[in-house]
Amino acid sequence: MQPNIAQVALPVPLDKCFDYLIPNYLFPVIGGRVSVPFGRQTLVGIVINIVDHSDFPREQLKPIKASLDTHPIWPAPLYQLLQWCSQFYQYPLGETLAMALPALLKKGKTADFTSLKTWHLTEAGKNKLIQGFGRAHQQEKVVRLLESSSLPHQAMIDEGISSATLKALQQKGWIEMKHTQPAKTVWPNLIENEQHKPQLNAEQAIAVATINQASGFGCYLIDGVTGSGKTEVYLNLIKPVLAAGKQALVLVPEIGLTPQTINRFKRRFHVPIEVMHSGLNDSERLNAWLAARERQAGIIIGTRSSLFTPFADLGIIIVDEEHDASYKQQDSLRYHARDVAVMRGHKENIPVVLGSATPALESLHNAQSGKYHYLSLTQRAGNASAAKHHVLDIKGLYLEGGLSAPLIAQMRRHLNAGNQVMLFLNRRGFSPALMCHECGWIAECKRCDAYYTYHQGNQEIRCHHCGSQRPVIQQCQGCGSTQLVSVGVGTEQLEKQLEILFPEFKTIRIDRDSTRRKGSLESALESIRSGEYQILIGTQMLAKGHHFPNVTLVGLLDVDGSLYSSDFRASERLAQLFIQVAGRAGRASKPGEVLLQTHHPEHALLQSLLHKNYQHFAQTALAERKMAQLPPYSFLTLFRAEANHNDNVEAFLRQVRYTLEAHPLFDEQCLVLGPMPAPLAKRAGKFRWQLMLQVSTRSQMQRLLLSSKTAIQLLPLAKKVRWNLDVEPQDLS
Repeated sequence: MQPNIAQVALPVPLDKCFDYLIPNYLFPVIGGRVSVPFGRQTLVGIVINIVDHSDFPREQLKPIKASLDTHPIWPAPLYQLLQWCSQFYQYPLGETLAMALPALLKKGKTADFTSLKTWHLTEAGKNKLIQGFGRAHQQEKVVRLLESSSLPHQAMIDEGISSATLKALQQKGWIEMKHTQPAKTVWPNLIENEQHKPQLNAEQAIAVATINQASGFGCYLIDGVTGSGKTEVYLNLIKPVLAAGKQALVLVPEIGLTPQTINRFKRRFHVPIEVMHSGLNDSERLNAWLAARERQAGIIIGTRSSLFTPFADLGIIIVDEEHDASYKQQDSLRYHARDVAVMRGHKENIPVVLGSATPALESLHNAQSGKYHYLSLTQRAGNASAAKHHVLDIKGLYLEGGLSAPLIAQMRRHLNAGNQVMLFLNRRGFSPALMCHECGWIAECKRCDAYYTYHQGNQEIRCHHCGSQRPVIQQCQGCGSTQLVSVGVGTEQLEKQLEILFPEFKTIRIDRDSTRRKGSLESALESIRSGEYQILIGTQMLAKGHHFPNVTLVGLLDVDGSLYSSDFRASERLAQLFIQVAGRAGRASKPGEVLLQTHHPEHALLQSLLHKNYQHFAQTALAERKMAQLPPYSFLTLFRAEANHNDNVEAFLRQVRYTLEAHPLFDEQCLVLGPMPAPLAKRAGKFRWQLMLQVSTRSQMQRLLLSSKTAIQLLPLAKKVRWNLDVEPQDLS
């Protein structure tokens, strides 16, 4: 019998494929998209197989509505990688495949480049510019923007220009919109711009030679101190790949944090470079995706999701700041981009390079056990010398907006010398709580087990967990007093305090609140580099990868909370954060200094970081993890569940525990912890509990989860709670 039944993976939360009849006039391909009826709606799915039989009677099968592709949407190695992700992270195949598609392809659009809407200045507009606009400043702004060149529609919106203004100018005939197809780009013969190319030092040269001389798959961990020139190593690794006509994928933690890196790549190479991140609109994302697949782009730089971009001929994968927590997806398919990048390199048979000044303990363990090749960069590039570290004991000291007198004095010394100062405080808002001075009542989110954060600039209080916000409370809801005071210090309060302490110096704050608008972060970073601001305040956004040559003093204001956390990874994260933040100081010829304010200067972790280095900390931490049989010496899966009723969640996870412990594969090497309330026991009105499974090998974990999952899905309470499992979790909250 002629195979005429397609098994289709659909974007629904079910671990199964669906059978559809193939009409005689349609010719779907395995790995291609089809449009199919599903209940009352029409969905776009991926054909997994074409067979001649079904477990259901043929008369019950619905026919495919349309076949959308003539070729598989992904190359074979990437398709296999997505299937592996679905199995390893225990996530439905249909939703895994849908997650890897650009939004327009998920909606059924053809896989062709989309036209871009661009605005142009007309002759009438040029004449109007000569005559002047009077008080129509917004209209004049638009026309002046288009005076030198046309601009995409999205760029105009990013400039703060409304669609209504554009439409009004279009109706007057001063500007016009054109739909343009992206030009097909051809790689030039001269790939690299060798002007101002720095000379590699011995360690950099060894790293480049080691990787370039190897063939096929290999994973290389570059452990380089901050400022050691890891980016220069990446550039030297990419050159021979491009020269051979192949492409490169560079993963970065957050695209907004690395405009310098992107510009450096664009200055160095003449090949087309595409940047992929969440800020792109649907058309831009599809065009970048297709540019990689059609070999129009030579280099793709992107965040974790760009890992699933199809390439015509991928030659190398580079994961910068491989330790960064943002490489772990925290919802839907909970994959770790670093680990999946290594698996993709294996399937594509190409080298994978992991770079960091503070490698994850898992990566260091893999290097020590021989799974990864270890390369070390111990020297700072150029004339830069390592910054000096000091601890300030602030017990009993008066703090002005979180600043101690010794730190203020040091700041004044560095600022008077014409340098820049950077202060790190990983807490946005004005203060983390609003409290009644009379009775001690604290404004608490009604939907979460968390306090509201006070934002003075907007005169509102916000919950940073569920996003709820309300105007500032003027009266205590406990005793009626109007004596409400802010407790603790956030970046907003610190900024105001610095304007009082240092009125002669300009201060800039960089956090999620101050950089909401597209392009605002890039302009802020450019202002810092140009010397417009002397005092920089920031959260983690400012700690990663930036090069500020005039910053000579870095102050860490409040890290004590991480010293006594219940999360076993807290010490590792604090060590990485300390080294990364400290690495912003003294990156050029000027000597740098790092001051850490703490109430616990005697803490073993701080002493280790001050007097030894990250490598010493990492070896000590690995030894402790081995004794406690924690990752990387064991493997964890976290079951999370939430519901409106507390009892249902606990009862469900108790049933999950019994299911796991009754499984034939569950032995003395397995351990179940919980169920227990999550660290944030209530969020957005839902009660949250969790359960931890710990096993000794990955293979045992996979077999246990795979065979237990069906039984768990059939549990009586499984449909009454919202639950998920996180394989190898990074965040235990």
